[in-house]
Amino acid sequence: MDRAAWHFEDGLVKGLGNVVIIRLVPYSPELNPIEQVWSWLRQDKLSNRSVENYDDILDQVSEVWNAFILCADRVKSLCFRDWINLTS
Repeated sequence: MDRAAWHFEDGLVKGLGNVVIIRLVPYSPELNPIEQVWSWLRQDKLSNRSVENYDDILDQVSEVWNAFILCADRVKSLCFRDWINLTS
């Protein structure tokens, strides 16, 4: 579990006595694959853009996200970890 403010263990594993929550270090992009995705989105697609309003922000971010997920090779290259099984 990452250390996001909204992630709490209280009540999360009640009834699951054999589950142990392991917290990631505060910034661990090599352990949390989504960090690589955010970095790619910011650096390669969302930088140096101007927006007019909130709807424009949503449109641009949606366009970039949809382009990202359409390229399976890019998703695999940024999110693959030897210790994560992405095929099941």
